[in-house]
Amino acid sequence: MGTALDRNRSQRPLRTPSQPGDGPVYRRLAIAVGHVLRAVSKEVWDDAASLPPSGGMILVSNHVSYLDVLAVGRYIIWSGRWPRYLGKAELWSTPVVGWFARKCGQIPVQRNSAQARDSLAPAQAALERGECVGIYPEGGRTRDPDLWPQTARTGVARLALATGVPVIPTANWGTHAIMPGRKLSLPRLFPRKTVRVVMGEPVDLADLVGRTDVEAMRIATERIMDAVTTLVEQLRGEPRPEGIWDPRKSARVPRWTPR
Repeated sequence: MGTALDRNRSQRPLRTPSQPGDGPVYRRLAIAVGHVLRAVSKEVWDDAASLPPSGGMILVSNHVSYLDVLAVGRYIIWSGRWPRYLGKAELWSTPVVGWFARKCGQIPVQRNSAQARDSLAPAQAALERGECVGIYPEGGRTRDPDLWPQTARTGVARLALATGVPVIPTANWGTHAIMPGRKLSLPRLFPRKTVRVVMGEPVDLADLVGRTDVEAMRIATERIMDAVTTLVEQLRGEPRPEGIWDPRKSARVPRWTPR
């Protein structure tokens, strides 16, 4: 994790340069979201010291609330990069949200279908253009009753091993106090909640890059989620449970370890 958490960095004006991913709509939206989040929450960030200043990279994080994309996205933008998030394709048909998603170059994903694998092609192209691609490895907001990261899908591992770009773990905590639950609801704005966002060191996948076998995907996925969960432990000040929540079984299962 970076240096001590800083309550002042989020208050500074946006100075992120025009890099891959930027555009007039995206920049104006980021500034507007910044005003809103500063008004409704106390943002506490680290220094994002591990964030590559340029070049393709994959950003991963835990997912506890609808507000995560805005909170973590803002942290990344104020740290110097413009993230392209993978999101469920249904959002692109939603008025206003879909328009912003298209204008900001976000990447639609056909979840739970044979087309989900195809969604990685535009993500890989974005990485090859030197962009920052944001992915939630869990595939959606966690279903863990205690909000710990749940079992992850292998899409992020496939992208990372195919491209060799750095995978940068982040974690956030506090967004769920503003927008809790799995259904959209009115935000709980008072009293103001504290939202913390931190970043870890790049996940070491050097020994796996180029591999396409199932074992490599599982090892890479486990390393990525371990890095994210370690950051969540630091933010929460408590250790992770022994098992990990499997939404397919609606129960905690033993954590997978390589043979």
